[in-house]
Amino acid sequence: MKNHFLTFLFLLSILPAIAQDRMTPELLWQLGRVSGVGLTEDGTGVVYNVTTYDIEGNKSSGQAYLIPIQGGTPQEINNPDERVANRLLSPDGRYLLSVEEVKVSKVFGKDFYPDLDQSDVQIYDDLNYRHWDTWEDGAYNHLFLHPITAGEPGEGKDIMEGQPYDCPQKPFGGEEDFVWSPDSKQVIYVTKKKAGAAYAASTNTDIYAYDVSSGQTTNLTEGMMGYDTQPAFSSTGTLAWLSMARDGFESDKNDIIIRRGDVTLNLTEQWDGTVASFIWSEEGKKLYFTAPVEGTIQLFEVEDPGRTKKMPVVRQITQGTFDITGIVGQSGQTLVVGRTDMNHAAELYTVNLSNGQLQQLTHVNDEVFSRIALSQVEKRYVPTTDGKEMLVWVIYPPGFDPDQSYPALLYCQGGPQVALTQFYSYRWNFQLMAAQGYIVVAPNRRGMPGHGVDWNEQISKDWGGQVMQDYLLAIDHIAEESYVDKNRLACVGASFGGYSVFYLAGIHENRFKSFIAHDGVFNLKSMYGTTEELWFVNWDFGGAYWEEDNAAAQKTYTQFDPSLRVSQWNTPILIMQGGKDFRVPIGQGLEAFQAAKLQGVKSKLLYFPEENHWVLSPQNALVWQHEFFKWLEETMPPQEEGK
Repeated sequence: MKNHFLTFLFLLSILPAIAQDRMTPELLWQLGRVSGVGLTEDGTGVVYNVTTYDIEGNKSSGQAYLIPIQGGTPQEINNPDERVANRLLSPDGRYLLSVEEVKVSKVFGKDFYPDLDQSDVQIYDDLNYRHWDTWEDGAYNHLFLHPITAGEPGEGKDIMEGQPYDCPQKPFGGEEDFVWSPDSKQVIYVTKKKAGAAYAASTNTDIYAYDVSSGQTTNLTEGMMGYDTQPAFSSTGTLAWLSMARDGFESDKNDIIIRRGDVTLNLTEQWDGTVASFIWSEEGKKLYFTAPVEGTIQLFEVEDPGRTKKMPVVRQITQGTFDITGIVGQSGQTLVVGRTDMNHAAELYTVNLSNGQLQQLTHVNDEVFSRIALSQVEKRYVPTTDGKEMLVWVIYPPGFDPDQSYPALLYCQGGPQVALTQFYSYRWNFQLMAAQGYIVVAPNRRGMPGHGVDWNEQISKDWGGQVMQDYLLAIDHIAEESYVDKNRLACVGASFGGYSVFYLAGIHENRFKSFIAHDGVFNLKSMYGTTEELWFVNWDFGGAYWEEDNAAAQKTYTQFDPSLRVSQWNTPILIMQGGKDFRVPIGQGLEAFQAAKLQGVKSKLLYFPEENHWVLSPQNALVWQHEFFKWLEETMPPQEEGK
């Protein structure tokens, strides 16, 4: 009897492991979000942060850890920046850099009329009056140089001389925008020395060298017309950076450029891909970089050929169904990287550089993922209507049974030129969607990097063309499977994905039973008139809508505008819009909702007044998730048996 009782207790103890849970919105927001800080200076330890979210308090908090590079028990630390090399301190220890906001331009009523200091008017006489989610206030990020005397930094000098330019670049620039030269004689930094309409219409950032001794500044990328970013020196003093060739094209091929003396060399010019990020190897003879390839992000290397004329060869180091999300640092033959896949949030891994083998280093979320059922992720190649092949990710519900019938979601990626890889999102989370019983169809349609430069560029000025055929072909292909319920297909997406939803709603020929669009482009004319980065619409739309002799622009505005097809809408649509989204401004979502309602189309608007292009606060994010699935359940209910 005693033995039977012990067996009963044992069975009770293993039942939770057998009866696995599935991902839920609440569980998703309980995950720790891991980010690498750097390696200790002796290369024996890895410093990283874990961010967690307090749903009730609607806030986040972070804790730093130190873990041996060979693995082991992490140690909580309170001074992470002191455990890694200080990028702000010059190599010779004589100077310290700081980033400070400097008020340069008058904007507010009280700037012009000091006696009217209670006014809240903002006065602009040029463009770039707002950016991303912030109105221009006349203040700019500047680098300040502080001499260190008796171990303490002194008064700083503005090395940008009060000019109306930013470093780090707004809104997303950080310490990757500046670096000390190894001899401490120069500060190398990134900025875009343009203002007003010229700033809004250009992507031409340059890399500048500030001479500490003379105070003189030199443009190192004069004549290089696209984005020049992420300057970094090798241990032997060679400067490298990332560069795009064409002004106005934010998604141009991103190459690694090195500069030795007055000579520059493009290391990746003959490689048919685009670089995301890189670091120099310790000995300064190679560069390790990440790049999208075939629906994943992998680790690559390329040699610095030195003063020889040998053309460098790019070598892929890692392979597999995962993303390398960033490079933390190198110690000998070991590289520390971030890694995700569609079933797992980011953790840190080590990479053996000799064979590409990965070993998990941090285990922040292992316990959560060990007790939930995971999805099957399948890579398919589907023939397109123009005779090419398209990669399509298919994510199946946990416990998928091919003898059953499942609803399917066509996921439309944003960007438009953003890779659809093995990413792990905290909003557009495929694991979460599949866990609610949906098959997710995620095509690497036209316009995505990782399939060659030509494939990536084909979407520009063709938003409603081949890419829409790619989408429809992908969902039609999967819908042919016996386990897909053709009467329960939905189409979802954000940004360009939201545009895709709006456009497909007018041409889908009753394929879909439900649509969800988040911050999507709806009216191309009003988009051109209210978005902030004009280089984007100039390149992708072909120009302004009033340019009657511009054939590319006229094709965009007359053939690819979702608002011109809204009379064909006949399917329920959920529209989500951020109030502080200046990239795809509020009018886009409101116009679409109003058009749907006035035509009697079942529709709902979720308006987030304090959110930008994304949904960042925990409670808003949970509302977003619950409304997302509630809408799908309401508009695609399971059919009763026998019907």
